[in-house]
Amino acid sequence: MKLAKPKYIFVTGGVASSLGKGIISASIARLLQARGYSVTIQKLDPYINVDPGTLNPYEHGECYVTEDGTETDLDLGHYERFTSIHTTEAITTSKANNVTTGKIYKSVIEKERKGEFLGKTVQVIPHITDEIKRRIQLLSQQKVYDIIITEIGGTVGDIESLPFIESVRQLRYSLGYRNTALVHLTLIPYMAASGELKTKPTQHSVKALLENGLQPDILVLRTEHPLTPNLKRKVALFCNVDASAVMESIDVPTIYEVPLKMHEQHLDEVVLDKLGLPAEEGEPNLDSLRDFVHKIKHPSDRIDIALVGKYTELPDAYKSISESFIHAGAVNDCKVKLHYVNSEKIDASNVAEKLGTMAGILVAPGFGNRGIEGKIEAVRFAREQGIPFLGICLGMQCAVIEFARHVLGLQDANSSEMGQTAHPVIDLMEEQKGITAKGGTMRLGAYPCQLKAGSKVAAAYGSEQIMERHRHRYEFNNDYLADFEAAGMQAVGTNPETNLVEVVEIPSHPWFVGTQYHPEYKSTVERPHPLFVAFVKAALENRK
Repeated sequence: MKLAKPKYIFVTGGVASSLGKGIISASIARLLQARGYSVTIQKLDPYINVDPGTLNPYEHGECYVTEDGTETDLDLGHYERFTSIHTTEAITTSKANNVTTGKIYKSVIEKERKGEFLGKTVQVIPHITDEIKRRIQLLSQQKVYDIIITEIGGTVGDIESLPFIESVRQLRYSLGYRNTALVHLTLIPYMAASGELKTKPTQHSVKALLENGLQPDILVLRTEHPLTPNLKRKVALFCNVDASAVMESIDVPTIYEVPLKMHEQHLDEVVLDKLGLPAEEGEPNLDSLRDFVHKIKHPSDRIDIALVGKYTELPDAYKSISESFIHAGAVNDCKVKLHYVNSEKIDASNVAEKLGTMAGILVAPGFGNRGIEGKIEAVRFAREQGIPFLGICLGMQCAVIEFARHVLGLQDANSSEMGQTAHPVIDLMEEQKGITAKGGTMRLGAYPCQLKAGSKVAAAYGSEQIMERHRHRYEFNNDYLADFEAAGMQAVGTNPETNLVEVVEIPSHPWFVGTQYHPEYKSTVERPHPLFVAFVKAALENRK
């Protein structure tokens, strides 16, 4: 279906953060896709960082990377995993899909410095709000979307969110109310002492929205217990919302069940009605999603895989990796139980105790030397014990360092990222040296890779030409390539333009692969990533 002009859905949150606005936004998009509409989702983040690229993962979870190399909020990963939107090249997620307060103010200040405001006093209204509205509508210029969903980060009432809320108010007025819909997500807390579900926080949250000139069209209520019809009617009455537009979002075993739960309550039909759009006759095709959810909830097998990293106290730091294992597990009809192992606590004396029962070992990406020796020890254990191994980005670099030290005999081999070394088997390219700006030397976004015929990686992909997303600074040092290949570690994937090594593999090992790129960024419900699928399959076979 192609509309002359796109419609807009705004998703806000109240009462508490981390209620799942990103999951609800992605669920709405998935349901509207199933009804034939072309959809994209963008995230407005109220923090002043220009992007999450320099944020510690403990601050904001994983930094997600789009095809065009934009470092974004992890919710964009949810958007792509639910909708498989990046598999259609014309409408891939891009820099226009994530906007921060930092980007807004940076743009406005740069315009002011150039004199574009003709000496006027630059203010939040109209200059900041105008820039926010411009960013929200940028995606409409591509003329490929029927519906643009905009998730506003933070909670209603936060000082930093006010310019975004005000911009939405202005947009709803200028675009016309039948061209926009506002979905508000709140919490219905359960008071164990009295055994009651309380609606008052939701009432106050909607009141805060109303004070800012916004009336929600749809309420999604997060809850741990089922909501009664009477409670829903009470919320509808106090919040000026149709009773049919009050949705229950109860805890479910997997986030991928949320779209199905929302569809059972006719959320997609209510949204389309608010936008003045027709709902196609009959049920939308959600068979593939139902099948996927069934496989997740009813696996016939289970395996244990270790994720070795330094941010293991916060699983959201590795969100795309953990979700990729869910996708790959469904393909292999098994549940992957991830064990988060802190690399700072691994050494030669305890590596067998921590990793010996694992069917597979993944060494995670990261930056800096904290925990690096533990990662190298984990690689050595996987290589010597014949345990299926996948190293991503720094994990691949650790595999190279470990091989150089213990197979090539280069005892002090290391990455130049970690300090001075006589054997920098991982190093900066010459043109990168001397650049000091954060992110200035990063290789970001999708790059081509040529795979070697007959390799395990080429077999996994079923192709020898691939495109994968990058987020790293240091590269394999080709000065050492001949020594590595002579000793048994092969470069089975290279960039066809620069000859940089993208993938290494040990053919004599049951399954030992390291990638410079991040395969987890492209794994979706519809298209689980082939490397994760092959890794889980190898782990199953190895265990048996």
